Amino acid sequence: PNLKISKMAFVSRFGVRLLSALTHQFRGRVQQSRAHTSLTTTSLQKFTSDVPRFGGIATMLRLPMEKDNLLNLDVCFVGIPLDTGTSFRSGTRHGPRQVRNESSILRPYNINGAAPFDSLRVADIGDIAVNPYNLPKAVEDITKAYRMILTDECIPLTLGGDHTITYPILRAVRERHGPVGLVHIDAHSDTHDTMFGEKIAHGTPFRRAVEEGLLDTQRVVQIGLRGTAHTPNDYQWAKEQGFRMIRAEECWHKSLVPLMETIREQMGDKPVYLSFDI
Repeated sequence: PNLKISKMAFVSRFGVRLLSALTHQFRGRVQQSRAHTSLTTTSLQKFTSDVPRFGGIATMLRLPMEKDNLLNLDVCFVGIPLDTGTSFRSGTRHGPRQVRNESSILRPYNINGAAPFDSLRVADIGDIAVNPYNLPKAVEDITKAYRMILTDECIPLTLGGDHTITYPILRAVRERHGPVGLVHIDAHSDTHDTMFGEKIAHGTPFRRAVEEGLLDTQRVVQIGLRGTAHTPNDYQWAKEQGFRMIRAEECWHKSLVPLMETIREQMGDKPVYLSFDI
């Protein structure tokens, strides 16, 4: 809610492109018939048309809730209301609820042709129960929860939460897929070793991820880096690991299509984790 309109527009345009690409990527796989009892296009349209967008339970995109059987899903939205790892402004613990509320304005189809609900079975599965007073415990709880989600072959789309949450998610992802590529849109690299002496924080997730072998470092791209740093060498460690780092000004006044084409080529056909840190 505190974002400037220009920044929201940038994220929205970027998100639509990625959503369209992902829909195309998974369309062939998910159109294979698989027994399921809900979440068809017809039921989705009925669910979203019977209630005005300002009414009803504020699930993500006004999708149905599904807590018990993730085998019926291709994709799920899941919230992590945690901001214990932040170093400056708290409040992102309210992020999942607020994003869901804002998403009620969206409709199932985009005029650019993106129609994810025609080929993907999607639902909101609620929030992960995390301990706001014990960050290491919260990290363990997140990993356990995502281990269960990924076991059911459901692709999670996460609503945070500060960026600390990426580290425990990647731990579960590695167990399922091995080291993965990373496309990370952010003003900051989040590769500090420590913050106020702590190894786990919102500015350290990718340092921990590399140390634990969670990332394929030759398939890591960070886009939108900008602003100030603590030292002249804040990003040196990431460069030494092989991260591709694209500053914000490199994205100004130009189409992002050529950039995304090179990134898709770099990622190849192996698993990739996408992260927008706003």
